[in-house]
Amino acid sequence: MRIDSENGVGAYISEIDLNHLNPESIAELKVALGEYGVLFFREQNMTSENHIAFAEQFGRININRFFTPLSDYPQIAQVLKEAQHSTNIGSAWHTDHSYDQIPALGSILVARDLPKSGGDTIFASMYAAYDALSDSVKEKLAGLTAVHSSRHAFGIDAYKGQAKSERKGRLGNTDAATQDAVHPVVIKHPISGKKAIYVNPDFTTHIRELDEAEGNQLLEELYEHCKQEKFSYRFAWKDGSVAFWDNRATWHKALNDYAGQRRLMHRITVEGVPLYGA
Repeated sequence: MRIDSENGVGAYISEIDLNHLNPESIAELKVALGEYGVLFFREQNMTSENHIAFAEQFGRININRFFTPLSDYPQIAQVLKEAQHSTNIGSAWHTDHSYDQIPALGSILVARDLPKSGGDTIFASMYAAYDALSDSVKEKLAGLTAVHSSRHAFGIDAYKGQAKSERKGRLGNTDAATQDAVHPVVIKHPISGKKAIYVNPDFTTHIRELDEAEGNQLLEELYEHCKQEKFSYRFAWKDGSVAFWDNRATWHKALNDYAGQRRLMHRITVEGVPLYGA
């Protein structure tokens, strides 16, 4: 196994077959995931069974309640955009499942049907974003907690004004979008022990300890800080590509720049552990 870091945001893992891993390789990948936040793999040949077996080496699989699953493999969520769709899934900066009481460890995305061009995913390091904050901002964030919710993103009101054809076969189960969760604004990462910013534009609604105006201003300042290009890396998908990202250490967003083309990805989400403040 060879690990090549990519400017501090993710690492390429080569000389490896994800279908045939020993316990030592799994342990090494866990450490690398915590250290780099995203692991990128090329030239893999993963069946759905292999995808599930790989994910189970890292924890229990979370059955996503909003994405349409594969009919034969409910563990695998389809991240789909058909040629006739105008919107894609995950186009805003976010962290998967931050709205859960115990957020997901990470997500494993396998490329299945790619457009001829476009459809890259951008990842951002919340380690690097935190480290670059001024001491005064770090002090201000210490001890703060934020509320995360799925209601506005996947609930019944989330799709008002959107044609049903845009979400048919892709997203649903709006009645399940009823839960909120509270997490520290800055966490101590469960694997690496590093400090990371843990709020995101898609699912974080407010900071509990501040009034609305002050909290919203602080969140917007954090978001603009975290969006800086120096904290991010753009991953170009190819046939056989796999990305495994740690939701506690990164943000990501999928680019919607392939109009009139189909893009199908298979995603498995792995359960995590409770998060604690740094």
